[in-house]
Amino acid sequence: MRIASSSRGYLPPFLVCLCFIQRCYGASHHHPPPAKVPSRNGTRLANGQTEVHHRPKRGWIWNQFFVLEEHIGPESQYVGKLHSNSDKGDGSVRYILSGEGAGTIFIIDEVTGDIHAAKSLDRERKSHYVLHAQALDRYTEEALEPKSEFIIKVQDINDNAPKFPEGPFVVSVPEMSEVGTSVIQITATDADDPTYGNSARIVYSILQGQPYFSVDPKTGIIRTALNNMDREAREHYAVVIQAKDMAGQVGGLSGSTTINITLSDVNDNPPKFPQKNYHQYVPESAQVGKPVAKIKANDEDLGVNAEIKYTIINSEGANTFSIATDRDSREGVVSLKKPLNYERKKTYTLHIEGTNTHTDPRFTYLGSFKDTATLKFTVGDVDEPPVFSMEYYIMDVYENAPPGTEVGAVTARDPDSRNSPVRYFMGTNEDEEEEGEEGVRYFTIDADSGVIRTTGLLDREAQPWHNITVMASEVDNPSLLSQVAVTTQVLDVNDNAPEVDTDEEVIVCESSRPGQVIQTIAAVDKDDFANGQRFSFALPSQLPPNPNFTLKDNEDSTASIVARRRRFSHLTQELYHLAVVVWDGGEPVLSGTSTLTLRVCPCRGQGRARTCQGEAFLTAAGLSTGALVAILLCVAILLAIVVLFITLRRSKKEPLIFSEEDVRENVVTYDDEGGGEEDTEAFDIAALRNPAGAEELKFRRDVRPESRQRHRRRHRRHRPPPREGGAARGGGLSREEEEEEEEREEREREEQRLDAADVHEFIKQKLVEADLDASVPPYDSLQTYAYEGGGSPAGSISSLDSPAGARSGEGECHLLDDWGPAFQALAGLCGEARAEAEAVAAAAASEEELVTNGEELPALPI
Repeated sequence: MRIASSSRGYLPPFLVCLCFIQRCYGASHHHPPPAKVPSRNGTRLANGQTEVHHRPKRGWIWNQFFVLEEHIGPESQYVGKLHSNSDKGDGSVRYILSGEGAGTIFIIDEVTGDIHAAKSLDRERKSHYVLHAQALDRYTEEALEPKSEFIIKVQDINDNAPKFPEGPFVVSVPEMSEVGTSVIQITATDADDPTYGNSARIVYSILQGQPYFSVDPKTGIIRTALNNMDREAREHYAVVIQAKDMAGQVGGLSGSTTINITLSDVNDNPPKFPQKNYHQYVPESAQVGKPVAKIKANDEDLGVNAEIKYTIINSEGANTFSIATDRDSREGVVSLKKPLNYERKKTYTLHIEGTNTHTDPRFTYLGSFKDTATLKFTVGDVDEPPVFSMEYYIMDVYENAPPGTEVGAVTARDPDSRNSPVRYFMGTNEDEEEEGEEGVRYFTIDADSGVIRTTGLLDREAQPWHNITVMASEVDNPSLLSQVAVTTQVLDVNDNAPEVDTDEEVIVCESSRPGQVIQTIAAVDKDDFANGQRFSFALPSQLPPNPNFTLKDNEDSTASIVARRRRFSHLTQELYHLAVVVWDGGEPVLSGTSTLTLRVCPCRGQGRARTCQGEAFLTAAGLSTGALVAILLCVAILLAIVVLFITLRRSKKEPLIFSEEDVRENVVTYDDEGGGEEDTEAFDIAALRNPAGAEELKFRRDVRPESRQRHRRRHRRHRPPPREGGAARGGGLSREEEEEEEEREEREREEQRLDAADVHEFIKQKLVEADLDASVPPYDSLQTYAYEGGGSPAGSISSLDSPAGARSGEGECHLLDDWGPAFQALAGLCGEARAEAEAVAAAAASEEELVTNGEELPALPI
């Protein structure tokens, strides 16, 4: 049974006594159960016995203990007591505590079972601890009670003040808002236990910001508390809100935050001009479209609520001036629509209205959101340049008119009241730099009257229009200039004879018949006819009639060439000439004679297509002149490439020829390939690696040294003469055979000498021979001699070590048969090579025997 107490609650003593009496009474009146009646908590086994399931004792079931947080005192805080029914108070029961904080935070008396908290606890860090209790026999360490789990809860105290985690706050509310308009809702948090007491029960109050704003004590909603708050009067407010726990009672903890509230603008102020009347001076020379004045109305609102549109509301000002709004400065910019004239009107009055473009219907009761002002302009008198009577002039004159012909006149006057005289002269610009054949301009102007006259003959066909500029200035003030454009049209007269409009030859088909129209021709005339050009055609009357062709006037400014006979032949006559006379319809009538060239050729398509067969060849093939040029160019490029390739091939085959005077160092590369495995004379590696094992002494075969030739000649002179009775080849050796025999003997003597020679002496000797050899080229060469040495008594395992080994290896072929199946193929090859060598040696021996006996060798077939 559990007997526990804490600082918060405990069992009354009389209840403890009752429980103790009941347990004692139950123990004294305990009767054992019937022997063969199974309990309800038992399980019948297969052998007839019953296994009983024991329930834990209710006295050892623990629920939870309580301990206060933030305990401050000299002694540890008492938590509760563990007690087992088996504990007789003699100290034989040992209590054990395990779990969270056991032994460090919570300490248990093993004898009495009292639990104390050794440290101060913080509920906000950890609100409860799970532990396990167990009762053991102190002497036998047997469990008297099963392990029981219980919880120690940390009870909260009011040790945390409310906080505003999101503060401070910045919000806005429209100005002129009604009372009770919601501004913002703020929420404070308290880390204390909200389920225990009033430690986390928060109440809101306002410390600063009255009487403008209020706060709901429960929800924390801030509202407006004053009507018609005007932004223009005060824009910013700082409101301080306090949150207090313990439901606001005395002793509760509190926290505060600041809410910065800004009144946002609404359009509650109309625009106003600072003054009602304005005066402005403007000179009459002010340019149209340029600003002449600025006016501004003030608006205390901001942004779009302060945008103003300016308008000129009276017709007098609206006809001459215009006004626009500058978006940056919000000023009304007044500009000229028409030029001013002091002599006509000296003052102008403008009524200008400024209106808000964005109005709020809620504030219409405040009045109209617009204002008006008067702007009066005074026009100043300015000495102005002369003014022409027209903005531009258009004049005309006939071509070929005699010089001095009057074209027209311009007039200008002084607009000022003085009416000063005006002078005229011709302006200069690029369009007027047109001079005649004599170097003078086409036009001139009278300085006083402004009359424009021609200075030379004008030709309409060369230039039908002339653009000139006339300048005017006052006599009293020549610096004031004005100009005007004058366009002069040159009118046409019939001064050009017509001519036939064709530059090509007329094709006459060989199959033409009498009366057949060969071609229709027309005429052209450089002159201009307002009612259309009319031309007449005829053959020259002073010439005899043409027997081949005639001309028919179609009376529509065209004429037809008609054949008068048949069977034209280009072989007989290919070209014909036909003279045609053309009259125009001008005044006076002019005529011109043109000679046409007619070409006779066979035509395609039974005479319908006026194209000769010879000319149509390229057209039918689809080849133009440009295509033929491109083809010829490609062929020329291909020929040039072929010639270049052949030249390069020939230059590569030329041998390298060095001049005897050219002793410069050169690097010569030879790309000649060797003769393969059978080329035994190309390169002998034995001569480079071991001089003692060289098979023969190599000489240059391309140049026969003089010393060797002299030596052979001396040797032949001392040779005994051949025996008589032999033929050319039977009685003695040929010249080639004698040279080979001499070389062989010389190599044998060299080998015998090298066997006992030192390598150093051998290399020195080769160097001297190379320097004295006149057959080598006159440039440096590199000769390498490698010698592996001859000091080893075991000798070399290479076949290059001895002359015999370098020549053949037939003595080792029989050893390959003893090395097993892996070397059978090699042994076969070696045997074949040995047999071939023996056959060659036998043939050479028989030939030598025949030569020695004086027999004639059989002739070899060629």
